[in-house]
Amino acid sequence: MDEPRKHQVSLRGASAKEITRDALLVRVFQERELRNYTRSAAAAAIFIQKVWRRYNATKIVAGQLQEEWEMMVDHHALSITRSWISNRFLRPFLFFVTCLSTRCQKIHTRDICCMQTCFRILRESINSTDPQKNFCSLAVGTQEERRVWIYQARKLISLCLFILGECDNSHRAGQDVVPLTALAMRFAVVLTDLKSWKSITDDNLQDAETAMKDLVQFMGSKRSGLYNHVRIYIKKLGARINCSGSTDDRFLITASALTLALRPIHIANLNDPDHLDGHYATEQYCVLVLTIPWLTQRLPAALLPALQHKSILSPCFRTLLILKEKILKEISEVDQGKVVSHSKEMPQVGWLLANVLCLASVSDNNYGIPGKFIQGLDYASYIHAVTILSENFINWLENSGWLRKESQESEIHSETSAESIDTQLFGTLTTCESLKMSYIDFYKPVYQQWHLMKLLSLEKETFVHRVDNPPPNNLGSLGKCDLLDVAYYYSYMLRIFSVLNPVVGSLSVLNVLSFTPGFLVNLWLALERSTFPGKSHNAEDNFLSGNKTFGNKNDGVTERKQKVVSKDGANKWAVALHKITGKSDVDYTASTEVQPSHNQVYEGSSDVWDIEPLRHGPEGLSKDTSCLLHLFSASYSHLLLVLDDIEFYEKQVPFTLEQQRRIVSVLNTLVYNALSHGISQQNIPLMDAAIRCLHLLYERDCRHQFCPPALWLSPAKKNRPTIAVATRTREVLSATIRSDDALTLPKMGSVITTTPHVFPFEERVEMFREFINTDKASRRMAGEVLGPGSRSVEIVIRRGHIVEDGFQQLNSLGSRLKSNIHVSFVSESGLPEAGLDYGGLSKEFLTDISKAAFSPAYGLFSQTLTSDRLLIPNTAARFIENGIQMIEFLGRVVGKALYEGILLDYSFSHVFVQKLLGRYSFLDELSTLDPELYRNLMYVKHYDGDVKELCLDFTVTEEALGKRHIIELKPGGKDVYVTNENKLQYVHAIADYKLNRQILPLSNAFYRGLTDLIAPSWLKLFNASEFNQLLSGGKHDIDVTDLRNNTRYTGGYTEGSRAIKIFWEVITGFEPKERCMLLKFVTSCSRAPLLGFKYLQPTFTIHKVACDVPLWATFSGQDVDRLPSASTCYNTLKLPTYKRTGTMRSKLLYAINSNAGFELS
Repeated sequence: MDEPRKHQVSLRGASAKEITRDALLVRVFQERELRNYTRSAAAAAIFIQKVWRRYNATKIVAGQLQEEWEMMVDHHALSITRSWISNRFLRPFLFFVTCLSTRCQKIHTRDICCMQTCFRILRESINSTDPQKNFCSLAVGTQEERRVWIYQARKLISLCLFILGECDNSHRAGQDVVPLTALAMRFAVVLTDLKSWKSITDDNLQDAETAMKDLVQFMGSKRSGLYNHVRIYIKKLGARINCSGSTDDRFLITASALTLALRPIHIANLNDPDHLDGHYATEQYCVLVLTIPWLTQRLPAALLPALQHKSILSPCFRTLLILKEKILKEISEVDQGKVVSHSKEMPQVGWLLANVLCLASVSDNNYGIPGKFIQGLDYASYIHAVTILSENFINWLENSGWLRKESQESEIHSETSAESIDTQLFGTLTTCESLKMSYIDFYKPVYQQWHLMKLLSLEKETFVHRVDNPPPNNLGSLGKCDLLDVAYYYSYMLRIFSVLNPVVGSLSVLNVLSFTPGFLVNLWLALERSTFPGKSHNAEDNFLSGNKTFGNKNDGVTERKQKVVSKDGANKWAVALHKITGKSDVDYTASTEVQPSHNQVYEGSSDVWDIEPLRHGPEGLSKDTSCLLHLFSASYSHLLLVLDDIEFYEKQVPFTLEQQRRIVSVLNTLVYNALSHGISQQNIPLMDAAIRCLHLLYERDCRHQFCPPALWLSPAKKNRPTIAVATRTREVLSATIRSDDALTLPKMGSVITTTPHVFPFEERVEMFREFINTDKASRRMAGEVLGPGSRSVEIVIRRGHIVEDGFQQLNSLGSRLKSNIHVSFVSESGLPEAGLDYGGLSKEFLTDISKAAFSPAYGLFSQTLTSDRLLIPNTAARFIENGIQMIEFLGRVVGKALYEGILLDYSFSHVFVQKLLGRYSFLDELSTLDPELYRNLMYVKHYDGDVKELCLDFTVTEEALGKRHIIELKPGGKDVYVTNENKLQYVHAIADYKLNRQILPLSNAFYRGLTDLIAPSWLKLFNASEFNQLLSGGKHDIDVTDLRNNTRYTGGYTEGSRAIKIFWEVITGFEPKERCMLLKFVTSCSRAPLLGFKYLQPTFTIHKVACDVPLWATFSGQDVDRLPSASTCYNTLKLPTYKRTGTMRSKLLYAINSNAGFELS
């Protein structure tokens, strides 16, 4: 049975289909919306029809008026009166021009003729001296006439500006508008110039001035669109306009446009806050005109002085300082409104900054005339304005992704050539001339010395430059300038140059900052006041009290260096350096006192080097202090590149050694705490500069110590992490982050990477061994067996061909050389030697192959010319068969020794180790390689006369395999003679070649082999001298107690044996040299392991050699005749059972001086 139907009510009668109430409401709503839409559509159609009919009717009327106007002008050749011009001539003209051209944003050919006629008649009228004929006389007429005149004059100005914006001489279609634009611009200039109103008398002069000022203020207001049209016109200009002919239309148009643009600024009274239009004109001039790309290149040179006048630039600077937020916001809106055609298009604030820098100075490079600031410039406002723009520009660069790390820009890699180091030191980069300047050329005044000198002179003067009346908003302080303002200025410039000048970075600016007299010294004094606010200058001695017992162990070195320079030449150079640094001669006339050894330094005084205000890193510094630190660090690190040891240690310029230590303590504390707490993005430039400067000072201290060891350790003394924690942190970070990107490493990882010197050397050695143990553990987990087995490397070595056989069998292994090596020796007679390799034979193999390959007689390595005779790759090895490959193999041999903890009794040259550590070598390191060449270069550098007399050029002669090769230090160097102007370049180019370029292929090969086994980040824990200690052991003496505690006895000996007691008694009485010779006799290395004999592998062993002596011989006082022998592969001393102390001593001395070991048995 069907379900009962729901009760439905029909609302439309019985004949209608019944629907629900909800459906009915929806239908009614839809019908209502349809009716509303229909009514709206009808109303819109009616409105569109009205607009169209009005437009069409207006256009028809305008066309009719234009025809009537043309007929009237053609037939009205009689007298022209001002009332006729105002009522019958201008009213219809302005109407149809507005309807037909202005609103359509297009100038028709017919309109051009009408406009030309209008402007011609108006100019004739204005030039008339008859008040009844002069159109401008209406400005001083009745109230109604004045009102009509100002309205019509504004309309005419707007029309002229519209025509200016439409003018385009770049294509053929715009050629017809150019004469019209020239006529319109001349008319606009005349109309806004009171001197051109011929009919004005003294009686109505005041009224005329009021009317003219009102017109100019309108022109500078937003309603006229003056600066927007000027911007459009100038951006259409191509290369600089030739102004040789004063009748050139383009020149006249440009001159008139600039005249109109500058008049509102001249008229405006910026000192009265009620004149907002005056501020608006200057504001729009800054936003729309000074941001035009290549502004000074587009404009004729003859017009630039108008833009550079103090009456224009000074108001611009003041307005920028008053309305900086508003102006910068409008500039950013201009950027956002553009259609960006390139992802790295220069922003408007960048062009504003470049144009301001260019306009604020004048120079004539064609005649060699040095630049200068424009006369009457408000220098203080200029500095503040440029600083504001620079800061905003840098923020834009950061947000847009342009900003790259400055450390990557200025980092000096080992592959740097002589040409590039010349550029880095002196900025001698030449670019081909072109009509169009590169953007960075606008910044040229910044790196001119006259520029910096003038800004610094403001600090010494009470200079307050104002415009006619003091500005509002309490801006009197803007008329003053101090060193901090200059520091902000150049700190921002350094960052801008490093980004925008990818070739040489900020080096051109650094050249000026580093060598300007007194600048660095003044910066440091300001930093001292900021960093040590509670300390007076007289308290410096108390602060440095920990130094008074500190001396230089190499004082004699610098004294010997001093002798190579003639007395007169040295004095002259000292005077020059005094002038550079701004110090008097008296400051450095006192000689450096000879002080006791560093070992006498009181270790507890290290707290004095931990600067309390810097313990929170850069985050705890004020913005002012951060700016001073950034500029000082960047400038001083640049100066350190060319400051030789004589100047640094003997002359002590620009700072005394006490000041140098204080500088180091500031940088060391800052860098350590910054890395410990983390570095924010805004502090990266500061930390880049501080780290660079700290590294240069640390490397100089490593080469010739001037700081106590406690200074470098001081920041981390109290909160240094344990070795295990530091090692694990470093390893985890190294696996995920590039090792050269130090500042991105969080906290402790970056401390170890960037400032490993804050850890004592012994702790860093433990870290190194921990890194290796971790690597071995990871290899073991990966299935690489470290003990004897299938994964071990089996080699057979002939005693007489140990280098050749080792190279042939091991060179191709690469990192597989980390596995165990099992060596089988073949005697010189060709018979296999008996014995199994449990570590001793492989140690003997590494010791013997290094002894043979590193010997100068083999030809791969040579010795330096210094007294210590350190090893360095022989440049002739490049010409030996497989020479490069052999040196790469030796790198793996050294890496294997370091990996296994085997000591090799060799030390490499400081210069060579610098290459292995990825560091660049500078001039003074040449003294460790070739002292004679270094002395000769110092002679040239400090030469008192004309260097041309020495007949030098930019070449160096190199001998190889009996042939002489001439190497040019720069392109065309054989034709470039050394003069007083370029002798500094020559000195550094020679040093660069000898220290870097000459051995670069060989050091790179050795580095490749070494890093197959030892990670580069592990090596960077050490400096050059520490690397040699890591390779060859500790000091030139041994700790007898440590050796005794870590000695193993075999063959029947015990610690209580009589011979053993006699042995230790004799060893204790040896001289240090004799103890080292004994150690070399047993282990093949004369130095003890860095961390003690506990880490000697294999363990030091004394094996009993039983020797029976007849009873009668014993009674007669005779002892064992047999000599002691050694098995160096097992670090074993085979000691006979001597009965007497004298016999033990004589036999040991004979054995260790015989240059034999195993053979004595």
